Amino acid sequence: MTPPPPPPAGQRPGLVDAATELAEQWKRWDRRRASSARDHLIVHYSPLVKFVAGRVGSGLPRSVDPADLIGYGVFGLIDAIEKFDPSHGVKFETYAAPRIRGAIYDGLRELDWVPRTVRTRGRRIEQALTELERELGRSPSEDELATQLEISIDELATWLSEVAATTVGTLDRAISMGFEPEADALDGSHTPVVAVETEELRSVIRQVMRELPERERLVLSLYYDENLTLADIAEILDVTESRVSQLHAQSVLRLRSRMRAAGHL
Repeated sequence: MTPPPPPPAGQRPGLVDAATELAEQWKRWDRRRASSARDHLIVHYSPLVKFVAGRVGSGLPRSVDPADLIGYGVFGLIDAIEKFDPSHGVKFETYAAPRIRGAIYDGLRELDWVPRTVRTRGRRIEQALTELERELGRSPSEDELATQLEISIDELATWLSEVAATTVGTLDRAISMGFEPEADALDGSHTPVVAVETEELRSVIRQVMRELPERERLVLSLYYDENLTLADIAEILDVTESRVSQLHAQSVLRLRSRMRAAGHL
C-alpha cells in the first residue's frame, strides 16, 4: 500500500485531516441538513462559546453560574450554524460570535439578575453626574461625586463595583440599553434603518468619549477597541482589576449622562 503524502512543511499531520473533516461536515449540513453533521459542528465550535461566555462573565457577580452562560451561548451557536451562509464570504467565527453573545444576554435578562438596589444606585450616580457637569461645566471628580450623593468615597467605590456587573455587552448597547442587556438580532433581520441608527449612535459615542477624563477614556479604548480583559488593563494601569471595573462603570454612566443631556437617549 502506498503511504499517504507527507503534510506541507510546518504543517502538523492531524491538522490537514481536521480541516478536511470540518469542510466535509459543513457540506453535509448545507446539502442534507444531517443532524450528525450539525452535532459535529457544535462540538467543533464549542470552544468559541466558552471564550465568549468567559468574556461576558468576567464582569458579572459570582452568583451568575458560568455554566448557565455557556448553556445560553450554545443556543446562539446552534442558531448561527442553522442560518450561516458560507457564500457570503464571512468566516463562521465572525458570524457566530455576536449571536452567541446575544443569546447569553437574552439568558441574563430572563434571569433578572440585576437587583433593584443596584439599578437605583446606577440611576442616582447618573443623575448626580448630570447635575454636577451642568453646575461645574466639567467632569466631576470622584470626591465631588461622592459629596453630591452624600456618601463616602469608599461607598461610591462599592456602588460602582455593583453597577459594573450590569454594563455587559458592546459599548453602544451598554449605553443605549443601560441595565437591561438585550441580544443582537439573532435572525439577521437588520434593516438599513437600524444599521444607520446604530452607526449614528456609535459616532455620537466616539465624539462624547473624547471629552471623558483621560484614564476612563483609556479604559474604554483598551476594553472595546483592543479587546483586552479587565485583568490585562489592570496590569497596564498598575491598579487592581476591581478598580478597572469601577472606572469602566463610571465611564459608561458618564457617557449615558452626557448623551441623555444632549438628547441622544
